[in-house]
Amino acid sequence: MQDYKKIDYSKNKDVVLRYIPGHFVTPNSHVNYYMDLSDMKARQREARATGEELAEMYLASDIIDTILCLNGMEVVGAYLANKLTKAGMISANAHKTIYITSTEYNTSGQMMFRENNQHMIKGKRVLILIDTATTGETLRSALRSVKFYGGEPIGISAIYSVATQMIDGTPIRSLYSIRDLPDYAGYSHDDCPLCKAGIPIDAICNGYGYSTL
Repeated sequence: MQDYKKIDYSKNKDVVLRYIPGHFVTPNSHVNYYMDLSDMKARQREARATGEELAEMYLASDIIDTILCLNGMEVVGAYLANKLTKAGMISANAHKTIYITSTEYNTSGQMMFRENNQHMIKGKRVLILIDTATTGETLRSALRSVKFYGGEPIGISAIYSVATQMIDGTPIRSLYSIRDLPDYAGYSHDDCPLCKAGIPIDAICNGYGYSTL
């Protein structure tokens, strides 16, 4: 694996996007960059800074009842919720607070919520929080799941996103975008130019990390 490269966030020195150029396989595509967001998701100072910067994008927005965290974003989600509630953001649920939850996957790979968690989604205005949004397949699955369980997706929040406006009609806001990495590219598994050029795969990765080959 090559050395990390990084992009500093202009508004906060504790928010740093680390990435590695190469040939990586994700569950939905082949990509030419691996985004290593492990410190942003797990180190207290970076997670707080990331959550608070994401919160800035929603301080003047509509009511948020629940933050649905994907790919291990619960710590960031907690700081996001904390900043929103400190800033006076209100929720419509009875406790006047913001739920922070995540999904489970059934044997078919579909997102699900068990009975004891469904009240966090049903009738709630849900903000979906993800680390990276590239092909959008994970987010489309999350949007379908929220609607299936009676929730209303009101937005998507990401650290890095290829999409800059909407995913299936739901607005997305991110700290970093394709403007920061204009040569970022994703390819389908069966039509990858890196594979066709004989470039070996560096690692298999998902929302939890990567495993080198």
